[in-house]
Amino acid sequence: MKNYDLLTPEGTRDLIFDECAALRSISEKLRVIYTSHGYTEVITPGLEFFDVFNNKSRHYPQEVLYKLTDGKGRLMVMRPDTTMPIARLVGTRLRTSPLPLKLFYDQTIYRANPKESGRDDEFYQSGIEIIGGEVMRSDMEALSIAAEVMQSFEAEDYRFEIGDSGIFTMLSDKLDLPEHELDDLREYVMGKNYPALDDMLSRFGDNAYARAVRGMTRLFGGSEVFAEAEKLLPDEAKPVLHRLEKVYDSLCALGIGGKVTVDLGFAGKSSNYYTGIVFNGYIEGYGMPVLTGGRYDKLIADFGVDTPATGFAVNENAVADALLRRSGGMLLPTPDVMIWSDNDSIVAAIEHCRKLIADGLTADYTDLADINAARELAKKRGCKRLDVVTADGVKTETIG
Repeated sequence: MKNYDLLTPEGTRDLIFDECAALRSISEKLRVIYTSHGYTEVITPGLEFFDVFNNKSRHYPQEVLYKLTDGKGRLMVMRPDTTMPIARLVGTRLRTSPLPLKLFYDQTIYRANPKESGRDDEFYQSGIEIIGGEVMRSDMEALSIAAEVMQSFEAEDYRFEIGDSGIFTMLSDKLDLPEHELDDLREYVMGKNYPALDDMLSRFGDNAYARAVRGMTRLFGGSEVFAEAEKLLPDEAKPVLHRLEKVYDSLCALGIGGKVTVDLGFAGKSSNYYTGIVFNGYIEGYGMPVLTGGRYDKLIADFGVDTPATGFAVNENAVADALLRRSGGMLLPTPDVMIWSDNDSIVAAIEHCRKLIADGLTADYTDLADINAARELAKKRGCKRLDVVTADGVKTETIG
């Protein structure tokens, strides 16, 4: 029988040193942004009942969930998403709170991703939710804060991809596909899988809605997308198109239009609780979205409070990985001073360390017994100053 005591489970990993520093730095940046805009933190349990994630408007595929049972044999899951637990929270403890609610979170997510997919099964996720706000105002607030978040990562470049799931929903409803085929259709549209899409839609012939679904997957770019879509989409879809165009124009007015790509084939993720605008954020050095978001106006009604909502989530591990690649993996802080003492001056060295910290410096009291080893450690850490504490007092050495 193979022992696994020296391994981490697939999809998980230990984080050490600069990886932790990068992750905490990102988390703190996001917290400052959220609180400066008046958002309040909530924390939901890492364990939730399976039922929280098992409903038509909030469905998560079984294979994505880490499942277990509680002491009473009830089916539980490790939290794969934070939006749904917050919807549950709004429907219970916060149901009488005045709206809109502006909430933020920073907690761990667990998803069983396909192996070799490049995705972690366990990662830190941070984000905001705007519960109960007016649609256009809330969407623009979420997008503007998302842009502020992307800028805070100080990547060489970042991009937004925006669409509206309402276009796909309206067209696919007209095709009246069974549920399992609807999921496949969404996957083909999102992945721009033209052969599979043509094969599925061939049964509808020259149907206007099938033609529009085919065409929307090829409509992506800048403002020119809207003129092309105006010719392609049926009249029922045009109010949604015009709303998306208004959002795009507003983003241009905020000065980030050059960072935004409109993609009418972007229909949201497979959990399918999105009902309106959807968006992804990308940064240089990472091939998948580091930020995902959108509008979900029907989700909270499942928990007893019928109110619209929008928000986004950031994969902090993904951002940290990209940040480390760009920096060469050296984010560990270098102490201002390292301190060494002989055996008779340990207390004096600790007191000296406390004094330096009180003066605003970072001070590292080394536990090495040999002073030459302490000098070598200071050099490796990039520390330029070593304070040597003995019965004769404190002597400062400059480390070259």
